[in-house]
Amino acid sequence: SIGVVEGNEDDRLSKLPDDLLLNIVERLDIADAARTTILSRRWKDVLARLSKVVIRADSFESKHTTSKLKKEDIVQSNTTVLDATRSILERRAGSLHTIQLLCMQFYLGDESIFIGQTVANSIATQKVASVDFTILTKVRRNCTKDELLTNGRQFMSFFDSCPNTFGCLARLTLENLRLGESAFPKNFSICKQLEFLFLHNCDMGIQSLLEVEHPQLSELVIASGCFKRVHLKWAPKLTILKFSIFRSKDDPFCLGYVPLLQTVSIINTALSWHKMLKLSELLGKTAISILHLNFRSEKIWVKPEGRRQLLPVFHKLRIVNLLNIPEECDLTWTMFLLQGAPNLKELRIVVRDHLCLVEQRKKGAFSEEKDKGLEWEPSASDFKHHNLAGLSIYGRFQAEDKLVSYARSIMQAAVNLEDIKLYKSPVCQRCKHMRPEWTLERSHRLATKSKRGCPRRSGFTS
Repeated sequence: SIGVVEGNEDDRLSKLPDDLLLNIVERLDIADAARTTILSRRWKDVLARLSKVVIRADSFESKHTTSKLKKEDIVQSNTTVLDATRSILERRAGSLHTIQLLCMQFYLGDESIFIGQTVANSIATQKVASVDFTILTKVRRNCTKDELLTNGRQFMSFFDSCPNTFGCLARLTLENLRLGESAFPKNFSICKQLEFLFLHNCDMGIQSLLEVEHPQLSELVIASGCFKRVHLKWAPKLTILKFSIFRSKDDPFCLGYVPLLQTVSIINTALSWHKMLKLSELLGKTAISILHLNFRSEKIWVKPEGRRQLLPVFHKLRIVNLLNIPEECDLTWTMFLLQGAPNLKELRIVVRDHLCLVEQRKKGAFSEEKDKGLEWEPSASDFKHHNLAGLSIYGRFQAEDKLVSYARSIMQAAVNLEDIKLYKSPVCQRCKHMRPEWTLERSHRLATKSKRGCPRRSGFTS
């Protein structure tokens, strides 16, 4: 809120230094930022000095908009975005300040070509340095094959109409597209400045292969889609790879030349036919520092391996998050990560089930044995880990003894452990009324049982 100082014409915000004032306005979407221009004479020219401008279609939409839009809704939304873009850029006609990053969200449609051309003209006159496009589709979820193909053709028409715009993109988010085999190589060759790419439900057909070669790409996110495999052949600046929901029976991706890769995140709801992945083979010759694995309360799809196999890829690993492990699973198998990652500092584990999905599971090809194939034996009974400092466990266990036994195993192995934190795992709204609460008294009781018989060197937070 803006407080007006009595006796002064200007409000308190207007007395802030220019750089701080601009920093505040740059955090607003364009609709709110535009409203600030009426506050005072000093604010009148704020839009002409912003280094970051955000124009989003959902800023102009009703909060009650459904997931299925009509064609006239798309036209109206894109027209509003186009008008806002032109208005902002016209205000900066004589400005000496370049927009360093123009973030735009709009719908794929006939009008998107005009949006792209407007941005291209601004880039040509050096009003815009780089661009972030998030391109939405009319149907957001559960697209049919025909809808995917139609979206793909429409996107490539847009792409071919505005190559200069796409050539300056720094970030690109796409959804619900099925493209031809030559489309992605063409896109990568033109989008030479691209640093971030998010593909949601995009592919080149069922069981297609995506090959990625890009000199600037630093973050790649693949969510859903029907790729058989994504091959990162050459991405010398890639640091973050996120892979969510894969349908392949084989390894979902393979890594070529990615020397800077630091963070890998894999999310999957494993069905009975999914293979168990060997991380030593999947991660190849990389040496990552952060690993996130999300099992979505279904079958564990990681195969425990020995220290010798894992050490080449895990010798720099510092942080591991194991999320949504099914409650029926024992946690002993996770110890293979400690043995393979001698420099691990933080381990976070979330254990929970989704009771609300019981009926849905009966209709799908889910595995009845969520812990099948997790047999693991430590390489040495007296194994010690010297670098693990923090362990956080979020759980709603079917049996308390699993938590107690696991916590004791970690405390005995991690000789320099500083802190163990025990939390109640979050519950989705649909599960909320289907299970008893984990009381504070029960949490304290578990903490006491876990510490009993273990060295008194670790703090235990519950």
